[in-house]
Amino acid sequence: QVKLVESGGGSVQAGGSLRLSCEASGFTYSNYCMGWFRQAPGKEREGVATIRTDGATSYTDSVKGRFTISLDASKTTLYLQMNSLKPEDTAMYYCTARATLYCSPLVSPTYFPNWGQGTQVTVSS
Repeated sequence: QVKLVESGGGSVQAGGSLRLSCEASGFTYSNYCMGWFRQAPGKEREGVATIRTDGATSYTDSVKGRFTISLDASKTTLYLQMNSLKPEDTAMYYCTARATLYCSPLVSPTYFPNWGQGTQVTVSS
């Protein structure tokens, strides 16, 4: 059973940075897609960034140039480096994974069967 545990959220002022981490375990396959989604109060969950085990990355337009997704060498820890944070980045951030090489933050959240519990990011102006 896949288990995903996020950490690293917090409160920062606009322009600041945060680094989110997601510890993954229970994978029984070698090729998969991992990603970060976020959900603000009253809004739908939306994709932020995804990465395949071969290193290919994809970002939603609103975070391009500010956020960087990465996997560690063991491919069991997912990161999201968030720079130049804006108040509109405030949301609960979730780590997700699926055993597939089709990987995009633009897909519906229902595409991903595995989720962490989330970590809150709050950006004040």
